[in-house]
Amino acid sequence: MPERKIRVLVAKPGLDGHDRGAKVVARALRDAGMEVIYTGLRQTPEMIAEAALQEDVDVVGLSILSGAHMSLIPPILKLLKANGQEHVKIFVGGIVPDEDVPRLKEMGVTGVYGPGAPTEAIVNEIRATFKPAR
Repeated sequence: MPERKIRVLVAKPGLDGHDRGAKVVARALRDAGMEVIYTGLRQTPEMIAEAALQEDVDVVGLSILSGAHMSLIPPILKLLKANGQEHVKIFVGGIVPDEDVPRLKEMGVTGVYGPGAPTEAIVNEIRATFKPAR
């Protein structure tokens, strides 16, 4: 029986309108054999959590270049938990100061990547941390 593909939701929360990096990562994940759903720009935490629930994803990748990561990520994590999706792994890419990384990981973020991070590293970390909940 073939192994089920990892399902990844890639989202751009907040008002940041730059999505080139998110699209590059989405394509790399798809090329690596993952099933990728891209939600587009200017998503609210509620929209992201609802899409994650409806699409039954294993991973949520958030691209945040605006510096609003400490305001946007906690409500997303809270909503995923409220939806019973504690098993969903969260990865964040974008502009995140080094001093915020430990706090994000304490909150439940699995991986944090800055600009220029190799897509291969993101693919490998998702594969390494993914454990089917089903």
